[in-house]
Amino acid sequence: MKKHLIPREKSFMRFALVGVLNTAFGYALFTALNLFGLPPQVALAISFSGGVLWNFMTHARLVFGTKGFGRLPFYVLSYLLVYAFNALSLEGLLSAGLQPIVAQGILVLPAAILAFILISRVLTDRFPWQQEV
Repeated sequence: MKKHLIPREKSFMRFALVGVLNTAFGYALFTALNLFGLPPQVALAISFSGGVLWNFMTHARLVFGTKGFGRLPFYVLSYLLVYAFNALSLEGLLSAGLQPIVAQGILVLPAAILAFILISRVLTDRFPWQQEV
């Protein structure tokens, strides 16, 4: 039996810890691209798409114990839904007068919660609040 630093029952904690690394990477890339002059939506698209494969590997292996790439298409679809939520929300916050880096910082937590719900479903065939069968 493979030992994990955090038991599988603590998947949200595992997701959050892995998510900190994944989110830091994505936010740092967004910030760098924005500071280098790319428009916020372009920076978001590049940083978001750049992290999908990396995030799949870390979530599947470190959080949910899923192997292989069979669920990758559904994972990508989940990420596209999170991206749509993020992009529309970012546009709304920008329209309200917030600076791009501040606006994206506000959206990090809501996007992470939505991602956990969707990715849990994709990688485990159940939502996080459902009991394991």
